[in-house]
Amino acid sequence: MKPTTGTAAAAAVDRRWLLPLAIGSALSLLLLVLLTTFPLPFPFPSSAASRPPNPTLFVEHKLAPSPPSTASPPRFAYLISGSAGDAAALRRVLLALYHPRNLYILHLDAEAPDSDRANLAADLADHPVIAAAANVHVIQRANLVTYRGPTMVANTLHAAAAFLYTNQHPHLEWDWFINLSASDYPLLTQDDLIHVFSKLPRGLNFIDHTSNIGWKEYQRAKPVIIDPGLYMKKKSDVFWIPQRRSVPTAFKLFTGSAWMALSKPFVEYCIWGWDNLPRTVLMYYANFISSPEGYFHTVVCNAEEFKNTTVNHDLHYISWDNPPKQHPHYLTIEDLDRMVASDAPFARKFHADDPVLDKIDAEILLRGPDMLTPGGWCGGTRENGSDPCSVIGNTTHLQPGRGAVRLQRLMTSLLSEEKFHPRQCK
Repeated sequence: MKPTTGTAAAAAVDRRWLLPLAIGSALSLLLLVLLTTFPLPFPFPSSAASRPPNPTLFVEHKLAPSPPSTASPPRFAYLISGSAGDAAALRRVLLALYHPRNLYILHLDAEAPDSDRANLAADLADHPVIAAAANVHVIQRANLVTYRGPTMVANTLHAAAAFLYTNQHPHLEWDWFINLSASDYPLLTQDDLIHVFSKLPRGLNFIDHTSNIGWKEYQRAKPVIIDPGLYMKKKSDVFWIPQRRSVPTAFKLFTGSAWMALSKPFVEYCIWGWDNLPRTVLMYYANFISSPEGYFHTVVCNAEEFKNTTVNHDLHYISWDNPPKQHPHYLTIEDLDRMVASDAPFARKFHADDPVLDKIDAEILLRGPDMLTPGGWCGGTRENGSDPCSVIGNTTHLQPGRGAVRLQRLMTSLLSEEKFHPRQCK
């Protein structure tokens, strides 16, 4: 066998690479055809400088508000608060407001004895409808609340956070958060309220507000106070600091009513705070007199994504002095016609078991003593004098009445061209 020459050996090596080279060229041609024929699944900018920022890198995009629910009818998440001696009134307000679709948190502050909370929780656990729906929670680790200090804001945020926690369960989702006290009372049924709100955009925030703080600048914004509820076990009035401060320039101050109905997206913004505004404002209002009348108002009106969602009304009938004092008048039977004529869904303040509450039960809510307010959800019968609302039926079935007509009239007025946008965050 003759050995091959150098030229012949080189030719043999070259022939061994011909087949891989041909296959590679064919694959390259096929890939080029595919790239020029079918679009890429992702944008491919010509340079890195033209590439937009990746939104997944920023926490703000991950914590954006959840889109408002479009399911109908809506659900309400109620915080009903009270203090020592308010357990019975708190229970009465709950029964008047009750609907199996809604969620309820009851808070008796730390001034009330633990036995009041325990007895209230045990009583509601024995209620057949409330126990079956499992939609009422009594706060056991109570907060000490000073109305004129920030502890009331902290308590409201506590309840709001608890409601957001329940959203891990789809059947506990909700659309509006409403804060009430044991001295509030409804002027319509929940069927009335749900029926009217089912027609509204779920992102609206009902909050009475103004930037014309007037005398409050000197008497509330510039003083510095300390709320003893933050560090003491017994309730007392706020402490005043001799020094005064200037009005902030990083955000504009707003004030208004402490009672409101807030949308779920805005509540998420206040709790999660995907930018720093809610925390910054909260720290400022930690030393502000009557901070419940300013915190949420200032946040909503300084947040670009929410300032155009406000409806300038607190959904209450309240009888004030002129100029207003720290607390409004207590309402009686003499005020009933004015309450109803206001078309508001709630009123305050009431003394516990005032006769006007019995009249509201009998003539407006059609509610018997110690019974739930009836609605389309009541699935029982009236045979042998039984209560039809002792059985939960179809919770989406509504039976709106005269209260819905009044509330619809109010909403038509509040959302009119003359009142809606012109009264927002001015």
